[in-house]
Amino acid sequence: MSKEAGRAGNARYDDVYRHSVADPEDFWGRIARELHWYQKWDRVLDDSNPPFFRWFVGGRTNLCYNAVDRHVLGGLAEKTALAWESTAQGKSETITYGELYRRVNHFAGVLKSLGVEKGDRVAIYLPMIPETAVAMLACARIGAIHVVVFTGYGVNALAKRVSDSEPKVLITADAGLRRNRTVLLKDTVDKALEKAPVARVIVLNRGLAEVDMIEGRDYYWDELVDDKGDEYVESVPMESNEPSYILYTAGTTGKIYGVVRDTGGYMVAMYNSMRQIYDVGADEVFWAASDLGWVVGHSYTVYAPLLFGVTSVIYEGTPDYPDHGVMWRVIEKYRVNAMFAAPTTMRMLQRFGIDHVKKCDISSLHYLFLGGEILDIPTWQWCMEALDGGLVIDHYWLTESSWPVLSNLPGIELLPIKLGSVTKPVVGYKMAIVDDAGRPVPANTAGYLVAEPPLPPGNIVTLWGDDERYRREYWQQIPGMFATGDYAVADDDGYVRLLGRTDEVMNVAAHRLSMREIEMVLESHPAVAEACIIGVADAVKGEEPIALIILEPGREPSSQLRVGIKNLVRESIGAIATPRGIHFVSFLPRTRDGRYMKKVLRAAYEKQDLSTLSITEDGASAEEVREAFREAQKMLETVTD
Repeated sequence: MSKEAGRAGNARYDDVYRHSVADPEDFWGRIARELHWYQKWDRVLDDSNPPFFRWFVGGRTNLCYNAVDRHVLGGLAEKTALAWESTAQGKSETITYGELYRRVNHFAGVLKSLGVEKGDRVAIYLPMIPETAVAMLACARIGAIHVVVFTGYGVNALAKRVSDSEPKVLITADAGLRRNRTVLLKDTVDKALEKAPVARVIVLNRGLAEVDMIEGRDYYWDELVDDKGDEYVESVPMESNEPSYILYTAGTTGKIYGVVRDTGGYMVAMYNSMRQIYDVGADEVFWAASDLGWVVGHSYTVYAPLLFGVTSVIYEGTPDYPDHGVMWRVIEKYRVNAMFAAPTTMRMLQRFGIDHVKKCDISSLHYLFLGGEILDIPTWQWCMEALDGGLVIDHYWLTESSWPVLSNLPGIELLPIKLGSVTKPVVGYKMAIVDDAGRPVPANTAGYLVAEPPLPPGNIVTLWGDDERYRREYWQQIPGMFATGDYAVADDDGYVRLLGRTDEVMNVAAHRLSMREIEMVLESHPAVAEACIIGVADAVKGEEPIALIILEPGREPSSQLRVGIKNLVRESIGAIATPRGIHFVSFLPRTRDGRYMKKVLRAAYEKQDLSTLSITEDGASAEEVREAFREAQKMLETVTD
């Protein structure tokens, strides 16, 4: 199942990486020349106004042209661009680059007919369907800024994003599907727009639900395409630093952040990452198992694979419906060569054994890249067994980065794999681990993970409408450095191991402890299936760790087991990290992107009053937070101590 890594010939990681940080203008300029530009740049990098770094200044290009037209004109019109699989609906479809070109042009004509122009925002609230990618590309074609909102968000979350971005048009569908449940999207839009009005709404009728159409505001997708769709819409040349899209993420204060992406830098970074990081060949198939409303879906379901001219899989469904073998059957059906998934997905599948994997022919899968959260070693090992010779690569990145920051780079040179490590910095990133004052810490010492300026192309350029907040939130926590918000440690070889978010670092009797480090130790115990550490207030020590544990099937809680788990933590990290309490629970609430709802769990554990709380969890709606809080309260009332 493995393949010979290193499409860069005799290149070595150290040499390529050194070139990328020592002479970024030459490094990125060479790559950019492989893409189409209406006008070449005057300067590759303008770093005269930090932290607002500008790439390919003066260059004019278009994301859609490079992702679609360039391949059609290059003879790839009959090649499959998108492979859509909906286990939720029982449907599938393959779309060639030629057909994608036709659909994007038609929809670009629709947007123009509604008055959308360069620089206007277009909100997209659509499920995992090809039309979502079509809408994104149509926006890019005419220079509009798309604002894709995850359909797991409810009324208030959608309204906040609409209010902040002020779109001229909002695109939605009658409904989405989750397992065998219909999720009403148009209904959510109607309620959200009562709080934040939008002049025009386009509705894709999937035949899943009845909808109320508001005359003068709402239009059906198909009718507009038939009436207003053009056979050809000229792609708009965009100056490289003009915005391509806004993607919202939640900040530590609960206020949303509108991450702004440029055009040219993003394009070049996406294109290059497919070759140097993901080692994808010209005739291969890539599957990023992520929602299009998240950064992974933007970058690695739509833009990067299409810019590179390969086939991308769009999957509408969950990893366990209609059964636990569905993802492996998708890999078999489309002969997927490289896949991106979250560790949470693999942990879920791991609990049901290896048999559902072995029933499928997944010999095409050379690489499984995991990211979005810390990958525990047992899950890594299970994935290696499942792939039977394919490589499992842990890598690290952020919504703000849009592409990996730390990773093994098999497209250049496959470095030795160290379980528990995300390997080394990706090309272009000058990473450091520092203390509170910004001083580099010695090897094997925990500290703040930061990036030295300039950030490579493709990264956040600012926050929508708030340059000062961008400067304050990202560049002034550790002055002069970009704060990733993560805690990490590097070994003597420079391999980095993540310890968790800096807001998941506890102060226990003046000792800084990583919650994730404790969780990894707990999860190494053979009786433990999942473990979550929360920090609770302590009058003497400030905070103390509490462990909430789901046991493996067939294992029963006992005082002996509790003592054994505490001893494991004491021996692995030290007495200071030993949980004050260990509680065996039946479930742990998570956000839709797989993170434990730790704020909810802490509030429920401390028996706080829901009516007085103002809890936000990145990746969960307010409604989901409230429901999780109520469920956590009930669970903890009957918890096994």
